[in-house]
Amino acid sequence: MEDREIRAALDRHWAASDANDFEREHQLYREDAVLEYPQSGERIRGRQNIKSSRAAQPNRKRFAVRRIIGAGELWVTEFVLTYDGRPSYTVSIMEFTEGKVARETQYFAEPFEPGPSRARWVEPMS
Repeated sequence: MEDREIRAALDRHWAASDANDFEREHQLYREDAVLEYPQSGERIRGRQNIKSSRAAQPNRKRFAVRRIIGAGELWVTEFVLTYDGRPSYTVSIMEFTEGKVARETQYFAEPFEPGPSRARWVEPMS
């Protein structure tokens, strides 16, 4: 699969994620895909288990992709995942095999107050 095809598949994946279309969202994964959340120490094996675990989440969520970069078998998406109105700044690292995600690792970061020690060098982001 060429890079432009993977990029188009990722665009469809994140759009389906935002729309809570779990069937379309998980077409990108191999049957034996592995998803890891290092911060909680969780590993989920298999596309069906990944899909089921996400469908079971009770929160209302939205996805806003900030950027996608990658080539070949390694792709990174930076996005804001908003659960019930609260943002979580997220990075997804996807490893592809034969055009499908074989392994994904996701990292989440909560917003925090700016540090006063650097105030004179920074500007607020909108």
